[in-house]
Amino acid sequence: MKKNIYWKLFVSTFLLSAFTFGGGYVIISLMKKKFADVLGWIKEEEMLDIAAMAQTAPGAVAVNAAVLLGKRVAGVPGVLIAVFATILPPFITISVISFFYEAFQTNPVVAAVLKGMQSGIAAVVIDVVFGLGKNIVCGKQIFSIIVMSAAFIATFFLKVNTAIIIVVCGLAGSLFYLLKGKDKEEQEHAAV
Repeated sequence: MKKNIYWKLFVSTFLLSAFTFGGGYVIISLMKKKFADVLGWIKEEEMLDIAAMAQTAPGAVAVNAAVLLGKRVAGVPGVLIAVFATILPPFITISVISFFYEAFQTNPVVAAVLKGMQSGIAAVVIDVVFGLGKNIVCGKQIFSIIVMSAAFIATFFLKVNTAIIIVVCGLAGSLFYLLKGKDKEEQEHAAV
């Protein structure tokens, strides 16, 4: 049974990594579709949490998401399997590209393909933003809506450094959930 989960985790993360262009933000939406919608291993809310933690932790977003997802699905062996499967395709691709670097560098077909991929990546990122944002708005998560709106305004209009926005949002979220947990704890004690 466990071997089946390990194999399915490896194949799924390997294929996602192998056929995803555009970095970690793109792979997160595909992970959500595969692991929450198709396989049902995690809930959509858990994927939102994984996406948030993967983006705020140092390192590559795709690898961070693989660590969190692997841990959630299959514990420590799942972490090792998911990370290995996530880094293997880029490693193979970069090895091949470095071998043929000069041919790729001057090839107009390769340049055109990469330009086309940029458009596809933009569409996938927009899909992620609207998909995850819709769930927050439809779920009437007021705090999340306020933080999301403030982060957008700070980035787009005020040109605040992204690192500062991430730190402030992380602190605000931590404080909110700490206070929310204390309120819930007080309500439970009052009920007893």
